[in-house]
Amino acid sequence: MNSSKSELLGNYDVKKLLIKLSTPAILGMAVNGLYNFVDALFVGLAAEEIAIGALAIAFPVHMIIIAFALMIGVGGASVFSRAFGRKDRGTMTNVVNTALRLDFVLALFITVFGLFFLNELLVLFGATASNIDYAKEYLGIILLGVIPMSLQMVLNNFSRAEGRANIAMISMMLGAGLNILIDPIFIFEEINIFNLFTITGLGLGVKGAAIATVISQVVGFSFIFSMALSKKSELRINLKNWFEIHLKTLKEILIIGGPTLIRNTIWAFLAIIIYQLINNYADGDPAIYISIYGVINRVFFFIFLPGYGVVQGLVPIVGYNFGAKKPERIKEVIIYATKIVVIYFTLGFVFVQVFAPAIFDLFSSSNDTFFIEYGTDAFRTISIGYVLVGFHIILGAVYQALGYPKRALLVAVSRQLLLFIPIVLIFTPIFGIGAIWVTFFVADLIAGTLCMFLMLYEIKQLNKNI
Repeated sequence: MNSSKSELLGNYDVKKLLIKLSTPAILGMAVNGLYNFVDALFVGLAAEEIAIGALAIAFPVHMIIIAFALMIGVGGASVFSRAFGRKDRGTMTNVVNTALRLDFVLALFITVFGLFFLNELLVLFGATASNIDYAKEYLGIILLGVIPMSLQMVLNNFSRAEGRANIAMISMMLGAGLNILIDPIFIFEEINIFNLFTITGLGLGVKGAAIATVISQVVGFSFIFSMALSKKSELRINLKNWFEIHLKTLKEILIIGGPTLIRNTIWAFLAIIIYQLINNYADGDPAIYISIYGVINRVFFFIFLPGYGVVQGLVPIVGYNFGAKKPERIKEVIIYATKIVVIYFTLGFVFVQVFAPAIFDLFSSSNDTFFIEYGTDAFRTISIGYVLVGFHIILGAVYQALGYPKRALLVAVSRQLLLFIPIVLIFTPIFGIGAIWVTFFVADLIAGTLCMFLMLYEIKQLNKNI
């Protein structure tokens, strides 16, 4: 057992430790968010605003892929962290290998199923006559990269759990950074570099964006996989006996990671509901409203993924110290992380209020007035709930790190399934699609407030539960 990593997680000042483990995740997620932002921006500039809707329509499938990978990665990392705290080498080895094998099988199934039922899925997700061809081009290629993308996400979580957050950061930045660099080459026919010289591109449009993404995912996975195989890693990956799965460990991964699966799958289900409501209640071509929501989603990830990086640093600290029975360290790091995340999300709200018009103007190649003005109003409305959403995110992560799957599940479903969906289905038919944007902030404010009080209660109960 690597004593320096145990010393780091168990005895190092928790505030400094959170910054140390979170910073790589924040940087990695910032670059990843930038990639999603730039990807949509390039597509909008190369084609038209409607083409951005193709990426939005593919969003539910993307979220389902992420959901399964994070279920395995977060669940497995939680088991690994607590075993690391107990110095239980057998469980550490079992969980890493079981998680990777499970992820490979699920990723392969998603790829085959998605390609076989591609058209049916896009229609289900709300594709219109205006954007379905773009969506087919994009998603048909993205599905080919599911295996490397999901395995990379699983290994990122394990790398953080063993105290090697820098490796996870480099993996994310390598893939996302490469994507940003090669995206314009695959998308545009010509790239003007600062009006100094011109590079000839492949001019593949939406299809080019997807190809660049898959190439980058393969590179990012290759890096982190090679690092996981090194002697410096606590991850003992067995490249033999690929069909050997530890059933008890598998069950624990699924139980702990289940809330993450449900939370992210709900996001996909939520997007489908929103697109269908837009198709039913929009004035004029619904594709433009879907593109507006697509821009909001991409910018949301660009602004707020770094905030989720704090959570990535928090989980291994809480999990390890729970296993090591150190409640005071857990309390201190939860309170500190909550302050950081709430302040960050509040700044995100201010950013949207100020810069929403400029954002939509940037994404509009034709300077479409309706696209810019309506998109600005919708985004500003949605962002009101950001001021309290941090409590929801932190509490769910803490429950998973402590190994409380039922509580984590309740937090996971509260915001979208228990609040957003019933409200939006009731009020959109009455007030039109404007009710969709209002429902976002109402659900965020209610869920955030409830989670704030629950967090205070759980902090008081820590000494009794360890």
